[in-house]
Amino acid sequence: MQIPDLNLLIALDILLEEGSVTGAARRMNLSAPAMSRTLTRIREALNDPILVRSGRGLAPTPRALELREQVRGVVELAHGVFAPGQETDLTMLERTFSVRANDMFFGAFGNQLLERLARDMPNATLRMVPEGDIDDDALNEGRIDLAVCATRKFGADIKVQRLFNSSLIGIAREGHPLFDEELDAERFASFDHISVSRRGRARGPIDTLLAELNLQRRISLVLPTFHAAMFAVAGSDLILPSIPRPMVRNLMGLGLRLRTFELPVPVETIVMVQAWHPRLDNDHAHRWLRRSLKDMCDGTLD
Repeated sequence: MQIPDLNLLIALDILLEEGSVTGAARRMNLSAPAMSRTLTRIREALNDPILVRSGRGLAPTPRALELREQVRGVVELAHGVFAPGQETDLTMLERTFSVRANDMFFGAFGNQLLERLARDMPNATLRMVPEGDIDDDALNEGRIDLAVCATRKFGADIKVQRLFNSSLIGIAREGHPLFDEELDAERFASFDHISVSRRGRARGPIDTLLAELNLQRRISLVLPTFHAAMFAVAGSDLILPSIPRPMVRNLMGLGLRLRTFELPVPVETIVMVQAWHPRLDNDHAHRWLRRSLKDMCDGTLD
């Protein structure tokens, strides 16, 4: 079997990141005509234009967008083969960490992680990837470096480490009638709710608990992210009953006129974990990332 030219993968990765032949040529220390010839070879190898003219720049084709994460993962794995392992100088290392997590996690811990990156690995880039339905394949294929999520079943090969436990808390705007009286399950169910679900699901564990009390709530709005839900709560009479407690600290710093409330039904505590493929166990930079996340989360109250 003919071995493909791995230099084309490196060039493709840089072209997709730069969106410019000139910018990619500068990164690879090539002339613009040489980079243009390389792009032609990539197009022939993949049987796709990859980048097409759009206004003053170049835009990726659907095929290029489909390949972007896979190419990035393969290139970083190749770099790892030649990296000097334990002796890597993190302050000089250029590395992109692709982390799959929801906006709740980044809202609670993102700034701390960025501060640590700036201090210990200033040339690194943090790339947050939206949550998807299938995490195992992305980890196995190297399209993401780390998955941060509520505990779930992973493949047998995937390494998993607990980060923290979190109870859920509710939020509503200041002056909401919810705060006028003691909140019980019946009053709780009488207000219109927001559901946060990346898959568009309206119902969940809270509805099961309410059904056991012969109660049913009305879901008036389903949103894919917690941050979108916060702003919706701040400007309406809707309530959001399922925000993880660690996010409250950052929430109050946004200046939104919101108040929290304890849920009147016994919702189970969620367990947040980080998961990675074992090929990254001994990667010096990846161990730094895992250790940093674990250190930050160890201070989180259950």
